[in-house]
Amino acid sequence: MTERRKRSVSLRRCFFLTLAFLVTASVVVGRTPKSSPTPTKKTGHQDDSLYSKPAADLALRSDGAHKADALTHFVEGMSLEENGEMDRALEAYRKVLNVDPGQAQLASRVAALLIEQDDFPQAIDVLKDAIKANPKDDAPYQQLSFIYAKYLKKTDQAIDYANRAITLNPGDIEGYQRLVEIEVAGGQEKKALEVLDRAAKIRSNDANFWMRLGKLYVAILFKSDSQPKPDELKRTNEIFKKAAEHAGDDPAVLKDVADYYAASQQLKEAIPLYLHVLELQPDDANAREKLATGFILTNQRGKAVEMLEQIIKEHPEKYQPYDLLAQVLDDEARSLQRARKVDEAKAIFAKVAANYEQSLLINPNHVGTYLRLAELMLGPLKDADRAVGLLTEARRRFLGAPEIVYYLAIAQSEAKQTQQAVATFEEALHEAQLDQDNDIVNARFYFNYGATAEQAGLYEKAADLLRKSIALDPANSAEACNYLGYMWADHNMNLDEAETMIKRALEMEPNNASYLDSFGWVEFRKGKFDLALSNLLNAAKTVDHDDPVIFEHIGDAYFKLNRISEALESWQKALALDPKNKNLANKIERNKAPVGNGPPTKTNPTE
Repeated sequence: MTERRKRSVSLRRCFFLTLAFLVTASVVVGRTPKSSPTPTKKTGHQDDSLYSKPAADLALRSDGAHKADALTHFVEGMSLEENGEMDRALEAYRKVLNVDPGQAQLASRVAALLIEQDDFPQAIDVLKDAIKANPKDDAPYQQLSFIYAKYLKKTDQAIDYANRAITLNPGDIEGYQRLVEIEVAGGQEKKALEVLDRAAKIRSNDANFWMRLGKLYVAILFKSDSQPKPDELKRTNEIFKKAAEHAGDDPAVLKDVADYYAASQQLKEAIPLYLHVLELQPDDANAREKLATGFILTNQRGKAVEMLEQIIKEHPEKYQPYDLLAQVLDDEARSLQRARKVDEAKAIFAKVAANYEQSLLINPNHVGTYLRLAELMLGPLKDADRAVGLLTEARRRFLGAPEIVYYLAIAQSEAKQTQQAVATFEEALHEAQLDQDNDIVNARFYFNYGATAEQAGLYEKAADLLRKSIALDPANSAEACNYLGYMWADHNMNLDEAETMIKRALEMEPNNASYLDSFGWVEFRKGKFDLALSNLLNAAKTVDHDDPVIFEHIGDAYFKLNRISEALESWQKALALDPKNKNLANKIERNKAPVGNGPPTKTNPTE
């Protein structure tokens, strides 16, 4: 399909070229760009900087039959090159140059093909002929400079040709870059800077000229092992400032300038540019991430918060600063969370949520903000009911977005709306299958769906879903294996399969306390109470924080071994960790020793 379309385009282009030739006696067309896609065939000496797009048009100045022949050869060369027949294409192109050697772009192309064949003398001859025929075109000079510098190692000639290209076209950054590369390769950084200073004096409205010039300054002045000097920083800032001034609403240039300021730790200058990029491209996650990450990596989170709050004060109507402030605060909160400063982290997470909510009030049509806020509510804030409301509204706004439906299902599950969650998971699965580009249906999806089905009492459905999760990603299936095994053990079903699954989980994570607890529990269900107690005690030692489920299981094992006082002690520890567990409280009450009436009556501890 692609090749057929490509050939069709080529034939149409050739047709119009021929038509233009027949209609007018002197075809005059625009100059082709210097850059181009990579050619079909490459050999050892190819350098992409040598490759100009084969001229899509021709300004032949010869008359009559010579002109027609040249045009025929040109069209033939284009066709051969598209088919990867470079040698024959070169032959055809050279026939064109025999008629009109002044075709600079075509001459550059032919020179590049000759360089592939190590034929540097012929390449130089072609370019010099082009200069003789059209001495005011700078392209052949630039390519001669490149050949003399890279392949012939003749620096003086390379510099001479680069300077002549700059003289002809002082507003083209290519000539300066070529000259800088030559000087740097020769260890002449001072001379390279002189070239850049010469370019900096040019009057240009081309944002890309200033952007590339700025990057050349950075490459020379900014060393990885040291900070730039104040005068060097000021010097480079002026160049990037011009790039931004002439960029208009070009997000690519604005982002490059912002990256420069962020990398040089000039956040005050970077922030407004990133914000402008996000105004032009609201869904540019890369710009958003760069800004937030830049603050974090430069350890200037506090300064970033201060700046963003000031921007919000000055422009409360813009949603992007709220989003960015939320991201910076979120990183701070997670840092506090890792340091186990729970209360401080929770307070910051609340601020994160408030900023995301304000962003949505201003711009309720940004799906990413809904998802980030929902993740916050389901995670650190543990407010599943609020997440359900948020995602229900998001689903109404964004019809046909499987991610929203998936998150809603998870939120409903966390909010104990398990029957509704199962139905929502099925809807998410259906919508994702309709959207071929969506990849939410993966091992994690089936794990979450299976866990919800289990909570809804749909054990066979849960088992099928968990098996799908395991099959999709067996190397990372420990959690799913354990969940399936524990589900069977907890309901005293399929105990052999349960034991197999939990053993698989332990093979992948032998020191996981939850999996050790599961293994102890399946042994308990099989009546192996001594072995169960050993594994359960091991789980209690391994876990990084006290777990009420493990203590309850230990109490149950002690009870079966008729060690009643130890059973009561373990249950009481579990109840202290989970005071709302009425079943556990009743278990303790039933098995307390009545005062003066001997040992308690033995009951089923798992009820």
